[in-house]
Amino acid sequence: QVHVVESGGGLVLAGGSLRLSCVASGSVFSIKAMGWYRQAPGKQRELVATITSSGSTSYTDSVKGRFTISRDNAKNTVYLQMNSLKPEDTAVYYCYTYPFSSWGQGSQVTVSS
Repeated sequence: QVHVVESGGGLVLAGGSLRLSCVASGSVFSIKAMGWYRQAPGKQRELVATITSSGSTSYTDSVKGRFTISRDNAKNTVYLQMNSLKPEDTAVYYCYTYPFSSWGQGSQVTVSS
């Protein structure tokens, strides 16, 4: 089983930046991809970004050009650099691994206008 712990959220003004981090532990050898989901109040959880073990990345359309996902395989860590943040990016951000194992506690990101 893989466990993940997210960090790096917070409150920022629109146009600002934040970087999220996620450290995986446990059966990390089984991880093929890592990424981020987010869930805004009253909305379903949505996939934001994914990075494979070989470094291929994908993003949901609403964050393309603003968010960058990266990964440090040696540290079993994935990062999400979020620039030009908008109020609609406000959500709890959850790290995930593929194959899926378990959710972390999430990291709150609040963007104020």
